[in-house]
Amino acid sequence: MSAELLMAGSATVIALGSLWVSVVQSRSTIRHNRESVRPLIQLSQVRHTPDRRAGLRAVNAGLGPALITSTEVYFDGAHVGQWNLSAFRHVFAGAPREPAISALFTGCTVLTGKNTYLLLLDPYDDTADAWFWDVVANRLRIEIHYESLYGGEDFHAVPPPL
Repeated sequence: MSAELLMAGSATVIALGSLWVSVVQSRSTIRHNRESVRPLIQLSQVRHTPDRRAGLRAVNAGLGPALITSTEVYFDGAHVGQWNLSAFRHVFAGAPREPAISALFTGCTVLTGKNTYLLLLDPYDDTADAWFWDVVANRLRIEIHYESLYGGEDFHAVPPPL
């Protein structure tokens, strides 16, 4: 084997190794960039705050904005549809009083650190409003599907069990 052939072979191996390192580094950078702006929506049932409020709260605790792709509402185990005024009226038909509503509809963006109530009863009283807490904690389930601005992830948030 001649010296020129050995040097050409070595240069080819080194070039292929460099290409492989570049590809791996590029993929790692892309993954890091996506994770650095990942949203994280958390749903929680809230009761007995100092200002006497109760409801279902959504918070984007992630590092980037969340784009809502869809919502699903289940009431007493039955699928109602998306979280909108129609679903709200279905769930609270005949309720003693109507809570405030906030809709996270398809296409809506939840900014980083944003704290919003999907349902809010203000003021809340343990005795008079026990029906509301029963709905929020036991009978109503709202799922929020969302993604980052990169798109295509299909993250979802559901309230934790009490």
